[in-house]
Order: sequence, then structure tokens, then C-alpha cells
Amino acid sequence: MFKPLLIALAACACLADEPALPAPPLAFNERPDVSAFIEDMVREHGFDRDALKAQFGQIVAKPHIVGILDRPSTSRPYHAFRTDFVNDTRIRLGVAYWHEHASLIDAVSRRYGVEPEYLVAILGVETLWGRNTGSFRVMDALGSIAFDYPRRADFFRNELREFLLLARDEKLDPFVFKGSYAGAMGAPQFMPSSFHNFAADWDGDGRHDLWHNTGDILASVANYFVRHGWRQGEPLVAEAQIEGEAYQTLVADKFNLHYKISELTQFGVTPLAPINGDPLAVLAPLEHAPGEMRYWLGFNNFYVITRYNRSTLYAMATHELALKIKAAWLNPELVPAPPKATKKARKQISKQRGKHKRKSRR
Repeated sequence: MFKPLLIALAACACLADEPALPAPPLAFNERPDVSAFIEDMVREHGFDRDALKAQFGQIVAKPHIVGILDRPSTSRPYHAFRTDFVNDTRIRLGVAYWHEHASLIDAVSRRYGVEPEYLVAILGVETLWGRNTGSFRVMDALGSIAFDYPRRADFFRNELREFLLLARDEKLDPFVFKGSYAGAMGAPQFMPSSFHNFAADWDGDGRHDLWHNTGDILASVANYFVRHGWRQGEPLVAEAQIEGEAYQTLVADKFNLHYKISELTQFGVTPLAPINGDPLAVLAPLEHAPGEMRYWLGFNNFYVITRYNRSTLYAMATHELALKIKAAWLNPELVPAPPKATKKARKQISKQRGKHKRKSRR
């Protein structure tokens, strides 16, 4: 007669021991940190509170982006990095892009004073001339990083602020913008602050279309270079030799133009060939083959490319690709041949041709 009571008591005990379910996460636009950001945008930039809150309510958090940012970066030697960017495919596509937009490239180059090969090359390095511009909604990417990645929160909240301002300036819904997992946009892969500060409206249509408008794209890259100090006609690099270990100080200071060529001798660094004048230079040691280290002096325009991406590997690969594309543009015999179709691809093509012939006979 006591059995049902015992069972009921046991059930109650089990329920009492179960942990409480966690509270459901707050909606993105209800988080205190997001609400504070919205209030800042309302107060400082005149945004409509309700409209902005509704937009933040549409953000889809992307926690895997934070995981990507947290992965330790692995430094590759230059010879491994270079093959991704200075190769037959990019040379061939770069020449084709130059042919397709020759008059526009020439016009932008003349107006801004930036050599055409560098305008072409950097777009090839960044997005394969607009083929790989990213598929993330920029609001999702920037929102996820700005509020869920404390280490870079200040930087990315500023980028989110700049992004909302440029979307308003362009009179576009912020959610139509697509970009990289870090929020870089368009063929030049500009972060919002760069987009807002350097994007150019080449054709005067009131928009800065860095996805589809080739004039805007080229002019924006050229404008970025010029605003960071590009000087037309100047060399980018010269090879050097080193003695001793004092040069390591320069390696650690690689992104700053602090020393003239004449001052580098105190660090055991001398050019392999005479240099005109006494320009400022950075030192870039690059491993061109396994165990083969070469030392390069990067002058003003090399430094400008590192403003685009803070990597001497990136700057040298862009420089080399520019020279290769220019050489092939001037001499068509240097344009690499397209790769031959694989045996499997040839069989597929033959099969498709057979189908087409059978259909045409009917």
C-alpha cells in the first residue's frame, strides 16, 4: 500500500536533483553591449534607434568566425607563399584582365600616377580579379567579431561603425553587402574604414561599387596607394647583403621606414648594387627556396603595399606578380599556356560532343 507513495517520492527526488536548464541566450539586439553600441550610434551619428535595433535583430551570429581568428597563424616561408600568387594561372588571368580593361586601366593609372601593373596585380592577389570576394553578410561577420571576440573588440566595433555609416552614405541595406569572414569587401577587399575613406566614384554615379564597377575598383586601389604615399616611377626593392647579427633589429622593425640606406651600414646591411640617392628602406629577409635566404631593401612604394596588407611576403608577391604580368602584357610569347585538360576532362568533353551530335541528327 505504500509502494505508489514511494515511487512518487522517488520521482520527486529525481526531479529535484536535475540541474536547471540554462536561460535561453539573449537576442543579439537585446544584449547590453549591443544596446550600448546602438545608443552610441544614435547619439553620435544620428541613427534611428528603432531601425538600428531592428537591423541588429537580423544579425546571425557566426561563432566559427571567432574560431578562425583564434587559430594560431602559421608563418610560411616565402617560397611556399609565393606559389599561391605568382603562378601561371594568375599571370595568364592578369594579362587577360588588362586586355579586357586596357583603356580604363590606362586612364586610372594616368590620373592617379600609379603604374598599371600594380593596379592589376593587387586585384589578382586579393580576389583573383573579383572571382573570390567572399560570401559572408558583412553585418553578420562584423557583428560576431565585434561583440564576441574581446581581443579585437575595439578594432572591429570601429569597423562596424564605419560600415553602418558607409551603408547609409550609399543608401543601401547593410545586409546586401557580402564580404570575407573578417568583413573585407569587394574586389579590392577593403575593410569598412578603408572603404569609407578611400573608395572612389570613378564614373560619378554617386555610388562606390567595389564589386561590379571596374572603374570604381581600379580608382579605389589607386587612391589608396596615393593616399599612403605612392610615388610613380620609383623602384620598389633592391637586394642587399648582411654581416653580423645587428640586422635583426631592422627585421623586427620591418613595417616602418626609419633608416636611410646610408644608415643601414651600422646594422651590417649594404645594397648589392649602387642605389640612386639615399632613400629610406625596410629590410625584408625572404626564404626563396628551402635554406636559401635572400635579403631585400624595400623602398617607399614597397612600404605602401604593406599598408594594404602588413606582410613583406604579400608585398613581394604583389611586386613579382606585377612584373610578370607586365612582361607578358608587353610580350605575348610570355603568356603562359592554359593547362591541358586531364584525361577525365577530355573523356567528359568527348561524351558531351557525342550527345550533341546525336541530338543534331534527330
